[in-house]
Amino acid sequence: MTAATHRSEHDLLGDRDIPADAYWGVHTLRATENFPITGTPISAYPHLIDALAAVKEAAARANEELGLLDSAKASAIVAACQEIRDGKLHDQFVVDVVQGGAGTSTNMNANEVVANRALELLGHRKGEYEHLHPNEDVNLGQSTNDVYPTAVKIATVFAVRELLKAMTVLQDSFARKAVEFRDVLKMGRTQLQDAVPMTLGQEFSAYAVMLDEDRSRLAEAVELIHEINLGATAIGTGLNAPAGYAESARRHLAEITGLPLVTAANLVEATQDCGAFVQMSGVLKRVAVKLSKSCNDLRLLSSGPRAGLNEINLPAVQAGSSIMPGKVNPVIPEVVNQVAFEVIGNDVTITMAAEAGQLQLNAFEPIILHSLIESITHLRAACLTLAERCVDGITANTEGLRAAVENSIGLVTALNPHIGYTAATDIAKEALATGRGVAELVLEKGLLPAERLQALLRPEVVAGSGAPQAV
Repeated sequence: MTAATHRSEHDLLGDRDIPADAYWGVHTLRATENFPITGTPISAYPHLIDALAAVKEAAARANEELGLLDSAKASAIVAACQEIRDGKLHDQFVVDVVQGGAGTSTNMNANEVVANRALELLGHRKGEYEHLHPNEDVNLGQSTNDVYPTAVKIATVFAVRELLKAMTVLQDSFARKAVEFRDVLKMGRTQLQDAVPMTLGQEFSAYAVMLDEDRSRLAEAVELIHEINLGATAIGTGLNAPAGYAESARRHLAEITGLPLVTAANLVEATQDCGAFVQMSGVLKRVAVKLSKSCNDLRLLSSGPRAGLNEINLPAVQAGSSIMPGKVNPVIPEVVNQVAFEVIGNDVTITMAAEAGQLQLNAFEPIILHSLIESITHLRAACLTLAERCVDGITANTEGLRAAVENSIGLVTALNPHIGYTAATDIAKEALATGRGVAELVLEKGLLPAERLQALLRPEVVAGSGAPQAV
């Protein structure tokens, strides 16, 4: 190896050659060798990289404010962090997202990238740490144990904001269909058996309302994520962080991110506790479960087209079979189902990781980060895909739906107040025995005049209120 292509860096294990153009250093190199787990580098999560840079910038500002870092170093660190938050150097964050060490490798990767870029801004070469050091300057007053969870929380907040927007898009899509289908009469079902009439608009309105409720629960859960432990350092005692550092760093970080961040009242508790992540994951699981249920319904309602329910038509987006010509499958609801299964599994992972923490630190926050961000980002993509590639294009088989209502035994429940329980029971028994329609038998037996029956079968009458609920 030549000096032109590599530089030498030293750590407690010895010397290693680092590519001369790399902004990461020896600690990052060892981490890439030690943790070839997922093949997913932390750069795959840009919100995390931006959050790490924000934390390092806030720390530099606080340290300068407290007289611990000279203005030249502080300015260079701040400038490097701002470049990273502008999207630069993300490819230099190369450690695997799943790693041992409670996130130390991630923190060291950030320290080295920021330090080496700051060195360049000061007119020095990468690796000349005597002028500005990753640990002594960039990590001044910090520990992985307060930097990493703080960055994870900031990344989570911004990722959840994007998920909330995507859920709104899907909610609006269902709500538009609720209005479009407000006069489409159909049979409701309980336990897959005919129940009583409703409108297709009411059915789609329920999907919109479920999403609206889940958005509220998610917005509540993310509020807990705004509590941080920056300034706790190793175990929450604040060792090596001077008086005033925690508040100064929090204030600068809030200004940088625009988030209403608060410092935990008890930093020892906050450094070991992962309860906010568990609660967030639980809400994500709730979203996934209900979204998957809605997709189950869409697949069932569109089943057929000849031998299924065939009540609605999902837009055809691709050929469904390599062997059966003309077959079209509900592939968009199917992929959303699979995302939901993943989120439910991630919730188990997060639960176990939070439970496995010991004494003053939880060493398993990397898998919590990985699972949490995967759940959030995949749910976001699933919501947008379901809205744009499926729900927006759904059509109703209106005549078939109404015919099913008129032929259903369940219709007699709606007529019961008008023809009496005994007559309704007789009609139901005869309809079931003969296969004839309830409306047909009511007319034949003269129980109601045609005009009255037609009025009673209007959607707004038979289904209560045909108009969908406001969402």
